[in-house]
Amino acid sequence: MSKRSLSPPPSGGALIKKARATPPPSNQIIISSSNDDRNKGLVRTVQRTSNLEAPIVSLAGAHSAEILSCRFDPSGQNIAACSSDRGISLWRTYPPNTNYALLSSFAKAPILDLQWSLYSQLLYSVSADHTFTITDVTTGEKLRRIRAHREIVNSVDRTMAGGAGIELVATGSDDGTVKVWEGGDEAKKQPVATLEIGCPVTAVCWSADGNNIYVGAIDNEIHVYDLRKQEEVYSLTGHTDTPTSISLSPDGSYILSPSLSSQTLIHDVRPFSSSANRIHRTLHGAPAGFENTLLRGAWSKEDGGRRVAVGGADRMVCIWEVENSKLLYKLPGHKGTVTSVDFHPKEPIILTGSKDGTMLLGEIEPALAV
Repeated sequence: MSKRSLSPPPSGGALIKKARATPPPSNQIIISSSNDDRNKGLVRTVQRTSNLEAPIVSLAGAHSAEILSCRFDPSGQNIAACSSDRGISLWRTYPPNTNYALLSSFAKAPILDLQWSLYSQLLYSVSADHTFTITDVTTGEKLRRIRAHREIVNSVDRTMAGGAGIELVATGSDDGTVKVWEGGDEAKKQPVATLEIGCPVTAVCWSADGNNIYVGAIDNEIHVYDLRKQEEVYSLTGHTDTPTSISLSPDGSYILSPSLSSQTLIHDVRPFSSSANRIHRTLHGAPAGFENTLLRGAWSKEDGGRRVAVGGADRMVCIWEVENSKLLYKLPGHKGTVTSVDFHPKEPIILTGSKDGTMLLGEIEPALAV
């Protein structure tokens, strides 16, 4: 075999230095089927919009049954989820996304809903065993376990009482009542107020000022109760089936309510509304399915409530733009009905929980400034 001759030197005698190839940008996702770096292939470049470790993060392994509710804490640093396995799991939002606590066998029946306290490290949860529980998340200790209702308790919400500096918690139950409790670690075992709705309650939500409670019930209406008078002041119609949850917009002007009819409504709850029936938007795309699951919707917070999200029985999450009812995202990833969604308070991140027993954290595009 003949040896290849060397390349002739350049005519001018000058050395030519090749430019080094540009390194790949840090936001490119690379996958590999082996540990050999040479076999890695570039998938695509992703414009990152948050401080998550990856654009999509799976939180799995804590629960052995369906997740019924999941929420960020007010700071956005922690996540709580409750499940049919009677447990509550606590997670870190940012890397490492550790499951740092699992409060197992926390109730005698599935835990249906939970809320973080607005001002302290407490967690409020309600269960199908008719109880309302207050938990200190720093120690995992139950501070109060109150036999709150005569039937299954479906929903819980909290607010700060105007001017008093006291946290109030509302619980809604199949026994047809909504009860208001004093929150915090000094909570009493007797309710502050009891509202008789007359039919099973599926959802409760406080108004922005803490004076009114929005109550969803199986009569397909949302009843608005004045806590000071302890009586119904008006009701919101438009649903053709039971509303499954109620969520208040960040500015306190609108409420979001998905229903078992697969139709999601946004009602205007300002004192004076331009619409006679107060229906601001009607949204379609999130099927409720035949399981009669209480699907929990949410408003985006980092952009002031310009987007809303609801999960569905098609294992997808729908995100709409409120201004024009446009469907922005239809997000896949789960293997079961998406029961609960929540938005991060400070970044464009959505949290979803599903009947497959897992949660997903996903980045979305930040809302465009108007």
